[in-house]
Amino acid sequence: MKDILNASWMTEMIRTITNMYNHGWDERNGGNVSLMLEESQVAEYAGGEALRSIPLNFRAAELEGRYFLVTGTGKYFKNVQYAPEQNLGLIRIAQGGESAELLWGYADGGKFTSELPAHLMSHIERLRVNPGNRVVMHCHPANLLAMTYVHSLDEKKFTRTLWQMCTECIVVFPDGVNVLPWMLCGTEEIGRATAQKMQTARLVVWAQHGIYGAGADLDETFGLIETAEKAAEIYMKIAHLPLVNTITDEQLHQLEGRFDVKAREGYLS
Repeated sequence: MKDILNASWMTEMIRTITNMYNHGWDERNGGNVSLMLEESQVAEYAGGEALRSIPLNFRAAELEGRYFLVTGTGKYFKNVQYAPEQNLGLIRIAQGGESAELLWGYADGGKFTSELPAHLMSHIERLRVNPGNRVVMHCHPANLLAMTYVHSLDEKKFTRTLWQMCTECIVVFPDGVNVLPWMLCGTEEIGRATAQKMQTARLVVWAQHGIYGAGADLDETFGLIETAEKAAEIYMKIAHLPLVNTITDEQLHQLEGRFDVKAREGYLS
């Protein structure tokens, strides 16, 4: 077997998680990431025999046999680059979808993030929309979090505000941003609510908590959150000031045409 730490997807996972921490999105053990992999990507680096089985406390039959590289529960993102084998785990969803087979990682006896059921629910829904979806990412970007205290949580209004903050926003996330009110984290209830929101958008804000993003790869998903967070930062800097200029709906329509994207139905006049 080849050294799994040399796998391109492992390198990119570690780099992305380190970037998330350096951006201030993942204090302490806040946040989690799951990357879905193909068997062909994993075969050279991990044997088929499981090290141990870990209950999912959720039935993910739709993902049976799928492989995921997942951050561990209680693990600090700042430590992933130094001790990946303790802080990450490669799992395969077992037959029936009620448990995960650990193939590598969690070397200190740990397990996957407590938010894994929410991740798997979101993976299931995003795969129905886009079969190329491979990543679900959760973190706590400060400006998006702050925005949920002072801005309406109406999804259309929230999305339009972000679109108006940066020219690139409607290009990067034309499907908009969905929003959930505060809910208890780590529960099946918030997982199912997030997955439902994932049916119509790749970004789901958890009010007073953080954000979930989904995408085809780590770069796309990181970039989605990064762009929305930049827009929220601008909003938080100007929200208390009189608005003199803005990006109009007409200009947003021009961006649709220029970059061949389609804004979410009904969000522009």
